[in-house]
Amino acid sequence: MNTSTSSPVLAVNLLDRTPADARQAVADWTRQRGLPAYRVNQIVRRLWRAPVASWSDATELPLALRAELEAAFPIPRLAVEVEQRSADGTRKYLWRLADAEAVESVLIPSGSRRTLCISSQAGCALRCAFCATGRMGFRRNLSAFEIAGQVRELVLRNPDDLPTNIVFMGMGEPLLNWPAVDAALTVLNAEDGFGIGARHITVSTVGILPGLAAFARRPEQFRLAISLHATTPEQRLALMPIEKKYDLEAVLAAAAAFRRRVTFEYVMIAGQNDRDADADRLAKLARRVGALVNILPLHPGGAPDLAPTSGERIRAFAARLRNQGIEATVRRSRGLDIDAACGQLRTRTEKAERAERMERGRRSS
Repeated sequence: MNTSTSSPVLAVNLLDRTPADARQAVADWTRQRGLPAYRVNQIVRRLWRAPVASWSDATELPLALRAELEAAFPIPRLAVEVEQRSADGTRKYLWRLADAEAVESVLIPSGSRRTLCISSQAGCALRCAFCATGRMGFRRNLSAFEIAGQVRELVLRNPDDLPTNIVFMGMGEPLLNWPAVDAALTVLNAEDGFGIGARHITVSTVGILPGLAAFARRPEQFRLAISLHATTPEQRLALMPIEKKYDLEAVLAAAAAFRRRVTFEYVMIAGQNDRDADADRLAKLARRVGALVNILPLHPGGAPDLAPTSGERIRAFAARLRNQGIEATVRRSRGLDIDAACGQLRTRTEKAERAERMERGRRSS
């Protein structure tokens, strides 16, 4: 290996690039050093396909090359601050980021299926009434590395935990962070990335119209879920302030123009959106855009001032949809014995940290 003529390079985070861009950067770097072409594949596969925590773990590479890679392409990490395990197998992770922000992801196993719910923002600006994340407000967008890194960290901990399915239903509104989500989708789906099939990756949105248009332009068969939760503009405004900017009619028109199957996400809230009239209106909306309906019981930890609809009422609501020809699925709440509601773990952790700081201050005074 000839390194005598190599010029200094600024450190580059390859994990913030798409696999194709990362491959090009590695190819240029190795060519400048006169390294054999096969080193490119060896290096790139260690980013996502067979990830390493640091280049020192890539023992198939010469020691000197590993040291150079550490300097040129250091591998950033998400630090797991809290891991909670539910009796039903659900796992919730709180990841601490480099600037001390924190985000959550949830791994939901079901037979051979492993669905990972990932975050795209730290906090959220949308303030939906039923969501703990919205109550904490917006902190910042995540980078592509921080989004896809939620998958990478799971694989580093246990390769068998590679998700079969990804849902962008964690903290934040994905389409308000489109550039990073766009790159992360490529990392998740590409053969050089995690290789998760596009039909197994779902982006959930309240209906950010510019982002929806950009998402629709992607050629892959990614899935779209619309966070609907209401069947009239007035009802939706009471639950979701975004109705003021992107109204129900405009969101439905964008969903109808989407080339692929759309899912309506519908959180059931007692006395708010669970009446027979709501089911009848929802059936009409779903039929209009050819959507299936995913009914979600309100997680009691997400909005303590709202009450979940009873199981009996949820079943009757779903049956009323099906009787009108609408495909409706009822999701059971998972992780009820842990902080599995979106934003709940971070909120609880922050409260504990504040209480600890106050106690330390009291003792020192």
